[in-house]
Amino acid sequence: MKFAGLSCVFLLIIFQIDFVQNDESPRKQRRKMYDRRLKKSSSPNHRSSRQPRIQQTTVVMPAAALPMVNLHSSTEEEFESFLTFPGVESSYNVLPGRKGRCSVNGVTMYNGAAWSPEPCTTCLCADGRVLCDRTRCPPPRCQRAATPEGECCPVCSDSEQREPPNSHHRQRPPPWVKLDQALRKEELPAEEAEGMKETEDREQKKMSPEPGDRGRLPGQGQRSRAEQRPGEEGRQARPHGNTAREVEEEEVEEVEVEEEEEEEEEEEEEEEEEEETRGVLPVLSQLPAGAPPRRRPALPSGCSLSYRTISCNDADLAQIPPLAAPEVTSLELAGNSITSIPDEAFNGLPNLERLDLSKNSITSSGIGPEAFKHLKKLVHLNMNGNSLAELPPELPPTLEELRVSENKLRAIDEERLSGLSRLVTLELEGNNLSETNLNPLAFRPLKSLSYLRLGRNRFRIIPQGLPASIEELYLENNQIEEITEICFNHTRNINVIILCYNKIEENRIAPLAWINQENLESIDLSYNRLYHVPSYLPKSLLHLVLLGNRIERIPGYVFGHMEPGLEYLYLSFNNLSDDGLDRVSFYGAYHSLRELFLDHNNLKSIPPGVQEMKALHFLRLNNNKIRHILPEQICNAKEDDDSTLEHLHLENNYIKTREISSYAFSCIRSYSSIVLKPQKIK
Repeated sequence: MKFAGLSCVFLLIIFQIDFVQNDESPRKQRRKMYDRRLKKSSSPNHRSSRQPRIQQTTVVMPAAALPMVNLHSSTEEEFESFLTFPGVESSYNVLPGRKGRCSVNGVTMYNGAAWSPEPCTTCLCADGRVLCDRTRCPPPRCQRAATPEGECCPVCSDSEQREPPNSHHRQRPPPWVKLDQALRKEELPAEEAEGMKETEDREQKKMSPEPGDRGRLPGQGQRSRAEQRPGEEGRQARPHGNTAREVEEEEVEEVEVEEEEEEEEEEEEEEEEEEETRGVLPVLSQLPAGAPPRRRPALPSGCSLSYRTISCNDADLAQIPPLAAPEVTSLELAGNSITSIPDEAFNGLPNLERLDLSKNSITSSGIGPEAFKHLKKLVHLNMNGNSLAELPPELPPTLEELRVSENKLRAIDEERLSGLSRLVTLELEGNNLSETNLNPLAFRPLKSLSYLRLGRNRFRIIPQGLPASIEELYLENNQIEEITEICFNHTRNINVIILCYNKIEENRIAPLAWINQENLESIDLSYNRLYHVPSYLPKSLLHLVLLGNRIERIPGYVFGHMEPGLEYLYLSFNNLSDDGLDRVSFYGAYHSLRELFLDHNNLKSIPPGVQEMKALHFLRLNNNKIRHILPEQICNAKEDDDSTLEHLHLENNYIKTREISSYAFSCIRSYSSIVLKPQKIK
């Protein structure tokens, strides 16, 4: 019995000791957490997640978060606000060209090209689609923010930015600290309340500046005290009769201070890494950051300033206003009544890169000989819709794009384009140019020219002297009748030729005119005088557009020599009949043809060979005279594979839909791809 009693007493003592230890451990943990939060809130270098950092002396412009436009395939693309573009059926407005290019306001953009059509907007040509996104700004870190004129993002006001460092935001601890103090006083027993009070007094002394520190910069007094060892600070504040609890608290404080120093060092390293990364990004490097607001230039009535662009479109101006704004890079003066450009017109705009003078009344005699000479950074010049009889003189050699369409140009001599070795795009549509007043040597200085528009002029033959660098040539709406063997002898890089709305006949196309071209992928001969598909087409051809001719026949093997093979053939609005097509008419294109347009012709049956076109996605046979669809004219009963056809148009014929065999469209995966109604009535 005695042994059993002693065992019970011993177990009771052990249980009580464990209970006391377990009861004290959460208190110490809470005490440790409380002290750490209190010290972090009072530390001058600490940035709390609950309280935004207050900027003190300089006005910092927020860096606009532009999407990172990747022109390569190795970096992440981020366009959150871009719209989705569902697949759309092909139409008659066909713009043949190399895959992935985009057409923007009549200008062809290469795949991957990025540009800004207006301030705060960035666009990208991605695989034939134009994707645009507005500049995304971070949320302002103040209550009063406004967007200055000429900027994209809101900026905090000066009163908030320049608040004194010893304001109430730094003297008062955050509200959550006071709440935590009140809860701690209720939880801790009375014997620990005195220790808590001493800790609070110490922290308030650290947070409030001493009389001797009032004249110092913020943080100097704290820095001098921080250099002391935490143990020394505690010993100076207390008498020598320290208890064991106080010694333990001092050791805990020393460990916490060391942890805080390590955390501060890690934060500084993270800031340095962020700064290095921020400097690498090419897009953000172009944005103004940390600069004081610019002084606005004086603008005439009807003009506005947006970022670095002065816009005076449709402002009823009779002359170019005197402007002094070296920071401006774009000037828009379209739709006014300007008649002249004096030599000193742009002296106050030395950094102009874009200049739009379209839709005015400027004459050649009104342009000073040195009007553009001093614009050393000019890249884009638009003078469409004026009254120029000749190109402006002394154009800067930095030009990459020159537009002088819809004028009255009567001649281009040998020296007019000299020095423009960087010019990539030249548009001269809607003038009075012809082979008689265009010097064959006029284009010789244009070593980089790849895009030339000469539509709506008076050419009867292909202009001579085309630069070797040319890739796209537009000659629509002229009077061209012949294509000779020497037209494209020196243009080995040409990719697109547009010759629609001319007077070309197939027997006036020389056999060696373009058959040996290795890069020519697109030819548009719509609305000419062709009676059959031309022979001797380029080997590399992918797009052939022959809309609106008088074509009655597709000769056999006319596509047989093409590699890798023709993909798009448009023969709508012609005179094709069943006699003009046979099984070898499409020989050489069975494996490659993706779109075939034969609508608005005189066909009475499905053309032979359609079921053998393994890559065909789009077939137009509407608006013909078809009456019957036999079971194996579209689908091959001997093959179980599904057809690649996604769109089949058979409307506006004479088909009796109830008489169509159930096997006629068995290879087409979705019957919604077939358009049969309406049909014509006898």
